[in-house]
Amino acid sequence: MPPEISEWSNLILRWVHVFVAILWIGQTYYFTKLDLRLNEAEQNPQAGGGPAQVWMVHSGGFSIAERQSTPKLLPTKLHWFRWEALLTWVSGFLLLGLLYYSDGLLLDSSVSQISMGAGIAIGIGTLIVGWAVYDLIWVSPLGRIPLVSGTICYLLVVALAYGLTLLLSGRAAYIHIGALFGTIMSANVWARILPASRKMLAAVKQGRQPDMTLGDRAKARTVHNTYMTIPVIFLMISNHFPGTYGSSYNWLILSGLILAGGITAKLVYYP
Repeated sequence: MPPEISEWSNLILRWVHVFVAILWIGQTYYFTKLDLRLNEAEQNPQAGGGPAQVWMVHSGGFSIAERQSTPKLLPTKLHWFRWEALLTWVSGFLLLGLLYYSDGLLLDSSVSQISMGAGIAIGIGTLIVGWAVYDLIWVSPLGRIPLVSGTICYLLVVALAYGLTLLLSGRAAYIHIGALFGTIMSANVWARILPASRKMLAAVKQGRQPDMTLGDRAKARTVHNTYMTIPVIFLMISNHFPGTYGSSYNWLILSGLILAGGITAKLVYYP
């Protein structure tokens, strides 16, 4: 690819990726904060009962948000909040292909002597197998014990980080862990959260009581996404900090930063 085209493609894709990621992450944290406020409202109900409500002020106006586990009245228009996740993943994967699979940043001869084809296979395999293993853990009986499942997932990420730093360049290893988290987050939205919501809505339309465990499982995946958001933000910008990915202890630094990010999200949003 001519340098001019590569540079402009890089710029445009980064621009799109960062913009849609801001929209997605912003929505994630907005609804996380709203959820906490609604939980507080449910724990301290107002006189007269009724569903939990939160009043908000923004843009010179006042709005009220009300939570219903299932809609009492079927809405004429329902906003799903889904395309931001897909566009973030697609733009990120295109950037991955442009910068790492075709622009020489994937491998480091001082780290390993694998071929470009093998490196690409490892990178793509990380995303596919990583999502499959994560999803299997959380749909298995282990998923009912979040502390155990979360610990297993974290230890697997540490092992993956160590393995990738022995095969790919440090920068590529960091980016592929970030791409894995982004893949898991986007797949959670499209493969777990949205289908569960559609099934619950279909039950309401048919006059049946929806299976509330579907909502609980969807909420759990949303919580996972919140935990991963802070580490993902660092991994998106990690190429600017060679002192991390270029260190001989790069995998250990990465593991520590991921743990710190997850704990921070836990303390701030799920105390």
